[in-house]
Parts: sequence; structure tokens; C-alpha cells
Amino acid sequence: MTRTREHGRSRLIRLAATATAGAALLAACSTTTGGDDNGGGSASGDVTVAGTYPIESLDPHGAQGASTGTQLAAQEIFSRLVKPAADGTLEGDLAASWKPNKDVTAWTFTLRSGVTFSDGSALDADDVVASFQRMIGLNGPNAGNFPGDTMTKVSATEVVLHSPAPDASVPGKLGTFYVLPSGIGKDDTAFFNHPVGSGPFTVNAFTPSGSLVLVPNKKYRGTKPTLGKVTIRNIPELAARMTALRTGEVDVVWGIPDDQLASLKGQKDLTVQTVPSSAEFTMWFNSSIPALKDAKVRRAIWQAVDFKTIIDKLYPDTGKAADAPVTGVVLGHVTQPAVAYDPAAAKAALTAAGFDFSKKLRLQFANDEFKPFIEAVVSDLQKVGVQVDPLEKEQAVFTEDLLALKWDINFQQLATPSYDAASNLGRLYTCAAKRMGYCNKTLDGLLAAAGATADKAKRTDLYGQASKIIWQDAVGMYPMSVSIAYAWNSDLKGFVPDASGLPDFAGVRTGGS
Repeated sequence: MTRTREHGRSRLIRLAATATAGAALLAACSTTTGGDDNGGGSASGDVTVAGTYPIESLDPHGAQGASTGTQLAAQEIFSRLVKPAADGTLEGDLAASWKPNKDVTAWTFTLRSGVTFSDGSALDADDVVASFQRMIGLNGPNAGNFPGDTMTKVSATEVVLHSPAPDASVPGKLGTFYVLPSGIGKDDTAFFNHPVGSGPFTVNAFTPSGSLVLVPNKKYRGTKPTLGKVTIRNIPELAARMTALRTGEVDVVWGIPDDQLASLKGQKDLTVQTVPSSAEFTMWFNSSIPALKDAKVRRAIWQAVDFKTIIDKLYPDTGKAADAPVTGVVLGHVTQPAVAYDPAAAKAALTAAGFDFSKKLRLQFANDEFKPFIEAVVSDLQKVGVQVDPLEKEQAVFTEDLLALKWDINFQQLATPSYDAASNLGRLYTCAAKRMGYCNKTLDGLLAAAGATADKAKRTDLYGQASKIIWQDAVGMYPMSVSIAYAWNSDLKGFVPDASGLPDFAGVRTGGS
């Protein structure tokens, strides 16, 4: 009891100090940019990278918690109970071990001993439980992975996550749950100006949507980074990003488009590698509107697009035809039969179904990089008389309209960060999810059964049956599995391309370090 009181008191003192430090850092951040003289400083033991998406927030529990930028930053600053390795397999982070109860409604996690935060204070079960409660309370996108779940403390080194229904995917889903010190408020902006974490790095400076500068965490429990500094820059324009890589201004770039890869492979001082990812081009149909209510119509539209040719032209290195609603690196992937391109059959089927060719379908997407793909799809559909209005939206508007079903066809590059079909199929395709106006009670039953067993073979079989329904009913079109292309300064050692587009820099070193 005495230890608990002292633990809480020290936490309050630390939070007050953090607020003061955070205010000071705001002024420092205003002068920090990604273009300083630490650019491609591999010779000095520093590394500069150009992330694919901006880092708008360092709060992994908040509204931006699921964004690629925030996840990239969070994994370096904070720790998780369980985390995916670069190939998607799960490994312990704060948790030394974990196990489910008999009916998979509760998972017990035993914490590693001796873990501290970057300020030297101990990390224990109170912090884990408080962080989980904060994430759920903020109701950000990552909280959606744990509907109705609660977490309780058993001891200083043991917590239990309880689910209202059996959930075998809990360990995988915890890959997006990060542990902060207890006592962090929902809107504690001062804390996130200079956050205290237990990851391999701490924050030296941060400018939202600008740059994040990380330095080694001297209190890190694992092998401490040897790099002096990691700077993650936001370079929105692709041409500028590629130029920065070629000139050595940045050391690592990923998410490289296919048309840039050939020239990069010819540059001797760069290493180029492409790895399969959990991401898939996904084009949901809004089955709640009359025009797309019939599965025959949805499947005919799918038949009308020559996705193979589009992929060959636009993504010869980083794309391949998808063969299931989730990619091959995801637990629950089961191959489905290809949907053959047949525009004549597609038009005949649409006509037979009474499809109204005079009305335009709204196809929403975000991010300009996908525009050539969208334009190619629209062109193919026009050839069979299906009129489509491509609507490019800002990310915030896109997300709002996605949830409100203000679209007829929705395009997104949908990843499965847990590497478990439960957080994709099991979360998005149920009647209760109301994500695409589609409801199938048989599908619901299969998805529930898949989440109710920890047996991987049984789960894969059940997700295969679910995928068959999704595929045959054309709940969406599933054109392409995505690979991620990385290029980095060959002087860097220990860099491992990550299947989620979230490379870890803790083990990276330079030739001179």
C-alpha cells in the first residue's frame, strides 16, 4: 500500500514537471524543421527518414491513433503488451507471457519485471490498466477493436483483459495499444509535447505534420539504440522525397511507387527491397442503396473492370491480384477463385438485373496517389455504360462520409495491422458494424465462431468460409494485394523492412557507429 501511494505521488510530480517542460518545448518546436544540417547524417550516427504519411499527433489513444504517422511514432516512444515482428508474427513487448481462459473471454498478461519509463519511474499494471481505460474513454479508432472490453489488475505484474464475447484475436489487436504513465488526461496536450514513454526513443522535438526528432531512451529496458538521433520528416511531394533520397538528404524512404524503383535499383549506394504487406486495395459497395442491393449487380460491376491490366501497368512491382478479402500474411487468409474480367457478360448481367445506367455512382477515395488507379477503374466501367463520379476527399471528410455511408463505392487501401482477420473481417463485415450496408446472419455466425477459438487451424477454416460469402456476394471488389517498396542508404546496418510500413529504428546503426 505504501508503494502504491508513493508511486501515485511521484507520478503527479512528474506530470507537473512534464507540463512545464512541454511549455518550454513548444517554443523550441517552432524553430525545429526537417531541413537542418542533420539531414542525411549517417556519418555522425544520425539518420533521417521520410515517412509515407505525416505525423499529426503523438497520442496513440486519440483520434489520429490509427494513422500510419502516429503508429510509426508511437512504436518508438511507447511500449505495447504484444507487438508484431517485421514479418507479422507476434512477440512479447511489455508482456513476458499471455494465455486465454477456456472460453477465450479473458486473456491474462504477465508483465516483465524491472521496466521503467524514460523518467525512471516504474511501469506496472496500474499504468497498463489506466492506459487501456484512457484509450476506451477517448473512443478513438483503436478503441473500436475492443467493444465492451475491460481490463483489470491482478497484481503489479499481471493484468486480465475481459471480452463480452469470446475473442481469440486479442493478442494481435493489442499491437495498436500503447502504455502511457497513469494519470494522463484525455486532452493532456502538454504531455504529448514531450511524452514520457518506455520505448527505445524519447522525443527531442516535434512539429505536427512537420518533423519528429527522436533520441535514445537511456532508461530503455532492451538493447539501447546506437543512433544519436532519428529525424522523421514529412515531405509531402513524391518528387521531393525521391530527390532527398538520391542526394542523401534522407537515408530511408518507403512506399515508393513502381515507376521510381528501376532508377533507384541502379544507384549503388542504395539498397532496394519490396516486401508483402497486410494492405489490400478494397472497394466496398454500399449495399444499402437500391442500385447496389443485388449481389448480381455488384459482381457484374466487378467483372467489368480489367484489374489485371491496371495492376500490370500501374503497380508491376508492388501489386498483385488479390485472391481473398485479406492478404496472404494475415491469419485467416484462404484463397478464393478469381473473378474473370468479362465486360460483355457484365453488361448483360447488369441489363438483366434492371440496372439504371443513367444514374452516376459516387466513388469516394482519399490521397492523390490513388487517382490513376481510380481513373482507370472509372474508364473501364464507362465502357459497359456504368457512370461513375470519382470524388477525392480530404482524409477527415473521407472518414466522416465513410462511416455515414455517404458513398456508393468506397476505395481504401485497407491494412490489417493485427495480422489477424478478426480485426478486418470480424470487425468490419458484421451486421452490427454497419460499414457497407451489408448484413448476412450466416456470415455473422462464422465470424463469431472464428473469434471464439484459439485454435489457428479452426480459425483459418472459419475465416475461409466467411471469405467465400464475402467474395461470392461481392460485398466489395478486392483488386490488389499491396507490397511495400523500401530504399535505404546502404551504409545503414540492421534496417529491416516492415510488412506494415512501420519500420523500427531501434536496431539500426550506421557504418561509423
